Parts: sequence; C-alpha cells; structure tokens
Amino acid sequence: MIQRNSSQIALAVVLCWIVFLAHGQAKLLRYEASRECMGGVFTVSAYGTDQSRLEAAVNEALEEAARLDAMLSNYKPQSEWSQVNREAAHKPVRVSKELFDLLEACLRYSQASEGTFDITVGPLMRRWGFFKGEGRLPHRAEIRTAMDGVGYKNIQLDLAAQTVRFLHPRTEMDPGGIGKGYAVDRMVAILRESGIRDAFITASGSSMYGLGAPPREPGWRVMITHPKYKDREVAEVILKDQAMATSGSAEKHFMAGGEIYSHIMDPRTGYPAKGTLSVSLVGARAIDTEAWAKPLYIMGRSWAARNKPKGMRVLLCPEGPKGQRWETTCEWLQ
Repeated sequence: MIQRNSSQIALAVVLCWIVFLAHGQAKLLRYEASRECMGGVFTVSAYGTDQSRLEAAVNEALEEAARLDAMLSNYKPQSEWSQVNREAAHKPVRVSKELFDLLEACLRYSQASEGTFDITVGPLMRRWGFFKGEGRLPHRAEIRTAMDGVGYKNIQLDLAAQTVRFLHPRTEMDPGGIGKGYAVDRMVAILRESGIRDAFITASGSSMYGLGAPPREPGWRVMITHPKYKDREVAEVILKDQAMATSGSAEKHFMAGGEIYSHIMDPRTGYPAKGTLSVSLVGARAIDTEAWAKPLYIMGRSWAARNKPKGMRVLLCPEGPKGQRWETTCEWLQ
C-alpha cells in the first residue's frame, strides 16, 4: 500500500484547484452571424469557449431558419406552404408532419383568440398591397371579394391522412403571423443541443429570444422604443430564457387620405386594425409571443387585459388623442 503524507495530499489538492481555476477562466469568445430569411434578417450572437463549436452552432441555427423559409414561404412557388395554397382548394394535400403540426397550432391560436389570429388573411394582404408591396387602398368590392375566402374554419385538417383541404376556392394562407416565431424557437433548440448556453436571436427585430445571459449581465437587455418616437424608449426588458415579440403600425404601413393603414389585418372586417400603436409580449416561447401579438393588437387594451395568456407580460401602446405626449401612452397590463 502506498503511503501519502499530509504535505503530498495538500499539494495534490492545490494542483487540482489550479487546474479547476484555469478551466473555469477559459477565454470567453463571442461570435455573431446573420442571414436573410422570411423577408428580413435573422441574427444570432452567442458566447462560448470553443471557437469552432461556437461558429458551427450559430451557422447551423441560421441554416435552420433558411430551411424553414424554404418550407413556409408564400413568395417561393416551390415551398410546401405555396403548394398547399395552390392545390388545397381543389383536393386534400398531404403535407409533412412538421407543417401539419404547425397548422394545427395555428388553428388552436385562432380558436383561442376569437378568430383574430388567422392565417387565411392571405387574400386580404394581396388586396391591400402588402404582398411584395408597400400597401394600397383597395376598393370596397375588392375587400368583399377577398373576405369570401377568409376564415380559419375554411382550413380542414385530416389527422389520419395528414392532409390539408380548403373549403373555399379563395382561401389562401399567409405565414406572416407565425413563421418567425416558429423559426426562432427551432433555432434556440439547435443552439441548446449544440451546448450553447448564452445567445441572443433576433428575427427582423420583431421576434427574438434571449438564451441564458451575456457575461456579467442578468440577461439580455432589450429596449422597447415608442412606436411613434423612435428616439424615445418606453421600457427596458431583460430576457433570460425568454422570448419577446412586437407588432405595431410602424413596421409596415402606408398613408391614404390622411389615414395610416398598417399591415396588421383584422380578419373579421377585412380592414387594417386601428386603436393600437404597438404591443410587445414577453413569454417562454417565441411562437406564442408572435401568435398572440396580433390578437392583442387588434382587440385592444380591455380585451388584452382580460385575455392575455397566463405567464406572459404585455406592454400595450394604444392610440391616444392627437397631441398626446409619448410618456403617457404605453403601459404594462396587469
């Protein structure tokens, strides 16, 4: 049996402690990359101690965003989403399990939001010029024609056959209210699987996720600016393993006859929603925050206060009287 004296044991403990400290103090690296997807720019900023592993994880996450863009785009004729839009009014279209599950989720959001979340606003987005355009004021007859195919109940899903069918020939789906949030969640999952603990993902600035926290910070700090006065900040949010989505009239809009028309469509009326300037939601998943942003924007403060999803924080900026100062506009709903 080998005998060790107390000095040898003490030396071994010190050496182990030195090795531990050296490992714990490994240089922290930061890597950031971006990619154009879904009509905007996705950016990932991440921290780690292994440069090659860090770059591989970030790039894999961005590749996932590109994959989903190819699947969900209604601009790309070859996408699975576009195929459904072309064929589902004529026959049931078999889709991938991933798309089927996403469409099921969309219908659940529609039911829970009294129909104000609705991916069948595609015909309205076209009539109002928001499909590959900056917007236009359509004639009332155009709106009535487009409204014929609008309504989430026009989407029929067959779980056993994994098919999608439209019940009206003018029905057309638009992924604008769900695609970015779904992609951000998938990117977060990839980063976690790759061992990345601290990262920030933003999709065109409207949907984002803070994974872990940057060095010496409690989380990822995000400043919410006033929807009318971009040099004014109305709130600071610290995201740690949380998502945030913002919808507002400033994102995409046009003016006609002295009125501002935003791209956020009220599927019940066929017209852009009014009464709200912007809404920001903080929650556990990006898909939930993005999906719920539209209903809370459309329905306004009173409905939002009663129906906001449990566990979410909501900052709502309603339209106020002309000349109202920015400081009194936005508030967190209780």
